This record gives sequence, structure tokens and C-alpha cells, in this order.
Amino acid sequence: MELVFGPVPSRRLGRSLGVNNIPPPKKCSYSCIYCQIGRTWELTIERRSFHDPWSVAEAVSLKISEIGGQVDYVTFVPDGEPTLDENLGEEARRVKAVVEKPLAILTNSSLIFRDDVRSDLMSFDLVSLKMDAASKDVWRRINRPHPSLSLDEILEGARKFAGEFSGELITETMLIENVNDDPTEIEATADLVAELEPRKAYLAIPTRPPAESWAKPASEETIVKAYESFKERLGSGRVELLIGYEGSGFDLGENPVENILAIASVHPIMIDYAHQALSRFREDPEKIINELVQSGLLKLVKYRGMSFLVRSWRG
Repeated sequence: MELVFGPVPSRRLGRSLGVNNIPPPKKCSYSCIYCQIGRTWELTIERRSFHDPWSVAEAVSLKISEIGGQVDYVTFVPDGEPTLDENLGEEARRVKAVVEKPLAILTNSSLIFRDDVRSDLMSFDLVSLKMDAASKDVWRRINRPHPSLSLDEILEGARKFAGEFSGELITETMLIENVNDDPTEIEATADLVAELEPRKAYLAIPTRPPAESWAKPASEETIVKAYESFKERLGSGRVELLIGYEGSGFDLGENPVENILAIASVHPIMIDYAHQALSRFREDPEKIINELVQSGLLKLVKYRGMSFLVRSWRG
């Protein structure tokens, strides 16, 4: 498993170098119905050590050197929830000591009620908080949290963090048809997000194969209504939709096959984009992809009329 992957094009962060600080198979405090990595193998809230912090910093430094420093963010976005890593804060500080790039993290917010987690998140320049629901029933249905978690505690922790954090705070809300797209729920979630005063609130729909095939994107009409609801509360220019694709700007470095596998483990790739990226090398892209699929390392998934490559983890 590669500690560092990419850079990949990010709709929020530009050219993002990923740090996979939680090793597969997927370990998370949630098992979201829309997760692009699939269902959670290990549903847990236990923080523990996965990597030596210096090894993470060294891997990031080496990758930055290899690609000539052409990244906008170094982003912790692993196979699961990044705050399950008890070394997270130390890893962030050591990466900052060796690389002059802003650090970002995408968290599901589930452990933000903990003092140590909020302290670790303070080491980042940009923090993205997941805020999919404001009511407990909807939260349980869409995020399928660990049974010991409390939405009230999570929301209170998010408010504390937002009031103390001096970096850039953004939020992301995934809109799923017949789950959290009721007007009342959308308005309540918009109110919640407005309390946090993020620099920007992103409204998203699944653009890659979700964990549950029945998890469908909210309708265009609902998305527009949600946008207007959030904009009314946060103000113009602070709400953005994430309903398109990032593009084909994947950087496969010196080891294209290894990097395709690393990227696909956290970022399912449209097969056309994989072909374009691999075509920069002498090998036959179609042959490489077919071999990876036939070997069981990659899986070909069709979703919304398009074909994606996703990493297949066999137990």
C-alpha cells in the first residue's frame, strides 16, 4: 500500500497530493451509503497508530521531489477516517517541517467531539467537515455511524472547532435521493452549516459508484433548491456544487501501475481518464488495465452510464 498517491485533480483543492494514512482494508467510524470506497470493513472509533510519523513525512517529501513540487495541497484522504490515526497531529507537523505546501484533511467529523482530535486538526491549513444531516434518524440512515457515536456530541464538537480554528474551514454535504433531500432536512442542515461559518459549503452528489447501489443522487430540482437554501443562510459566493468530474489530470510518476492502484483505492477512476493517463507511457493502456482487472487488483464498475476502475481488496 502506497502511503502517498497522485497528485490527483480535486474539485476543492486543485492539484492534490494524497496521503493514505489509514491502511486498507477500510477502517472508519461511518459506513456511508454513498462511499466511493465501498462498505466499511472495520467499523471503529478506536484511535491507534498505523505509521511512524517520520515515514509519512519522508514519503511526502520524496514524492514532492519526484514531481517537481507541482501540487496545491498535501491532503490526508485515506482508506477510511483519517482522525482514527492517533499520530495524525505529529504526522502533520513533521510533513510541514519538510515540505512547504499547505496541508488539508477531509474528515467525516465523527470524532471531533474529542479534545485530542480537535487539537490534531489544528495542525492543518484547511479542514473539510462532512455535514450530511441535522437530524439523528437521517444521520443514522445516510452515514450509518458506529453505535457509540452521538450526533449531538459531534455537532457540539464541530461548533467548538469552528470557533477555535484559524485556518480555512469548508464543509461538504452529500445529497441522496429519498434519504436527506427532504426540504425540511435540507433547511436544518443549512442552518447547522451556517453556524460553523465555513469559508465555503459544498453540496455534492455521488459521481462514482456508491457503497449501496440504491443510493441515488438527488434530483436536479432538489440540488437547485438546496443551493438556494444554503446560499440564503451563508451568503453569495460561499456555496458551491460538486456535481461534475475533476478531469484526467492524474500524475502517475515513474511507476504508473503502482500509482493507478494507489489512486483507485481511494479515488475510483473513469476508465477513459485511466487510458489517457497511461497513454503517456510506452505500454499499451488497454493491456495494462485488462491485466489489472483479470488479476483481481482492479474492478470495472458501471455507474450512470460510465465505466470506472476501483481497487478490489480481497480478504
